[in-house]
Amino acid sequence: MILSGIETALLDSWDYFLHLSTILVPLFIGASFLVGLVEEYLPPEKVEAMLQKRNRGSGNVAAAGLGAVTPFCSCSTVPVLAGLLGAGAPLGLSFSFLLASPIVNEIAAFLLLGLFGIKVTAIYLVSALVAAIVGGIVIDTFDLGHLVKDVRITTNDRTVATDGGTASCSCSSSSQTKSHRERVETAAGGTWSFFRDTFPYLLLGMTLGALIHGAVPASWLQQAAGNPLAVPLAALAGAPLYVSMAGMLGIAAPLVDQGVPIGTVIAFVVGGAGVSIPNLILLNKIFERKLLIVYAVTVVTIGTVLGYGLNFFFI
Repeated sequence: MILSGIETALLDSWDYFLHLSTILVPLFIGASFLVGLVEEYLPPEKVEAMLQKRNRGSGNVAAAGLGAVTPFCSCSTVPVLAGLLGAGAPLGLSFSFLLASPIVNEIAAFLLLGLFGIKVTAIYLVSALVAAIVGGIVIDTFDLGHLVKDVRITTNDRTVATDGGTASCSCSSSSQTKSHRERVETAAGGTWSFFRDTFPYLLLGMTLGALIHGAVPASWLQQAAGNPLAVPLAALAGAPLYVSMAGMLGIAAPLVDQGVPIGTVIAFVVGGAGVSIPNLILLNKIFERKLLIVYAVTVVTIGTVLGYGLNFFFI
């Protein structure tokens, strides 16, 4: 029996989906445990307290570093950002944290390592971290503090304000008295919960990636990637397609396999992670529109610079 073109494409997509699953799912489970463990030792209010005392320069380094290791989603990152601004932290320092948080994290590190190897992963993580530090320092040279809205944000257990008011917190202090074993057990227990909540996005990314691999001719993708403006366009295109970092990397893998340059794909991932519509909606609560545009342009610029740099090294 001779298979039709559609049947062949679907079988190819299914085989690639299984291939992605064997790589990404185990790594994602391991990253989920690490996410829970970091959250046990570095809850949002602790990160906020650590950064409030920092000044420009070294503070940008610390902010970007903490933004990278703390696995906060936008709904946690924005309250931390509000608390930093409310306590008088420099806007540039806060920006370094905000820039690093979505694009440098445990999920990205684990999945990049499994998909593209240690060299690409190391260059990406170091470059993105440096970009977040430099981006924050550059932002600090402009007088943009007046573009932060005077708002109060209430989460499940605390209220933070960007107007210089004291952030209040009714958090339980039980996390401060936990033993190391209890923290590990809590992180292990939360692994399944985090995996269950996030896996649909990973599944969607792998499904889209498999369909791209099986149904979209490689020549089409390579022709599109040959456009001189492909890298910045990829950074812009990522935003409306963002389905979480795990999902984005599920889409990124087949693009690289189909011959799209790695830098162009990374620009797509960075743009989607930093300028995603959900992220912009949350940031709109505390940023005036001009500052929101500055943030979006900064992220796209970082994605573009990283993309061209990776293409230079690997093409």
